[in-house]
Amino acid sequence: MFNNNDINFEALKRKAYNGRWAVLEEGIIPLTAADPDFRTAPEIEQGIIEYIKDGYLSYGSFAGLPEFKKNTAKHFNTEKKGNFGPENVLAVNSAAQGMFLIAKYVLKPGDEAIILDPVDFLFKKSVEAVGGIVKLCPVDSKTGGIDFDTLVSLIGPKTKLISICNPHNPLGKIYSKDVLKKISEIASAHDVWVMSDEIWSDIIYDNAEFHTYSSVSEEAKTKSFTVYGFSKSFGIAGLRIGAVLCNDQEILEDFTEKSNFNSTIEGVSTLSQIAASTALEKAKPWFKGFLNHLQHNRNTAYNILKDSEILTPTLPEATFVLFPKIENGLSSDEFAQHVLKQGKAAVVPGSERWFGKGAEGHIRICFSTSEEILTEGLNRIINSF
Repeated sequence: MFNNNDINFEALKRKAYNGRWAVLEEGIIPLTAADPDFRTAPEIEQGIIEYIKDGYLSYGSFAGLPEFKKNTAKHFNTEKKGNFGPENVLAVNSAAQGMFLIAKYVLKPGDEAIILDPVDFLFKKSVEAVGGIVKLCPVDSKTGGIDFDTLVSLIGPKTKLISICNPHNPLGKIYSKDVLKKISEIASAHDVWVMSDEIWSDIIYDNAEFHTYSSVSEEAKTKSFTVYGFSKSFGIAGLRIGAVLCNDQEILEDFTEKSNFNSTIEGVSTLSQIAASTALEKAKPWFKGFLNHLQHNRNTAYNILKDSEILTPTLPEATFVLFPKIENGLSSDEFAQHVLKQGKAAVVPGSERWFGKGAEGHIRICFSTSEEILTEGLNRIINSF
């Protein structure tokens, strides 16, 4: 499994958008958006088919199907040291929407939110979309380490939210229990909410330990939201399915009401929830094979790049992206344009637009493809100079 023979390139050229096969010129290899090149698990496909066999596609429960909520809670409790019941889970239309809804719930126009720098652009976009003001907390681009003195110095009277990305996109860092506990102590001392984006929390290498944020302390449990999604682990980005989790049931009920999920204004496709629920219940053997393949690809990519003298990588602890440093003096945008034109390989530049000011001088490379495609793409990048 997970080699070139398992990839339907014709299907990808029709369906894989967001900077990938369907929008690039013929012959270009996309190592861009974090989306697998492999078809989803057969158990997920079968789950959708079974659900629609009786011909009924009725309204679902507004806050999420019972099986979706139960399986998501169980997944966090068994895999991520969580302590959630089904009542602590709300189905949403993707992790990205969950981030936006949390920003909308916590922030009024003019309120401030602290986000990491660099980090995925959706953090900044979510805050600004609701009229909030972003404060950037620099993290070490090699280690992902957080400067806690700077974090504390950024907190002021208008600070209402600290947003973290764990595991971190694009740095591949897993934040330890001690680091998360420190964040919870700072947030509690200043009465600030914390949002933890944990969409990457299944893609963990070397059997490393992962703690969902709300599990690390009572302070973390009290005033936090967790965001989760299924696009990375199970390749169902097009189904737009995610979850918001909160240990405070009253808060989550208020959040559900104010986010319009208690009516038909909002709500998540039942087919999407069935796909996600089936993924957690039946597709984990498929996922374990996928994870093994990703770890092999991670090692392959790292070994190719570390001797290139063009890019200097760090070995990610999680995610299926690398964020190597550019060593030939080009800016991130210049590098990405060069390898696109000269090497016929597409990457994401580490520009402010995508990852913030701290990303400049890097590119992001996605390796959730076959080893053959990955190796060819990396060699094209290196040999284009």
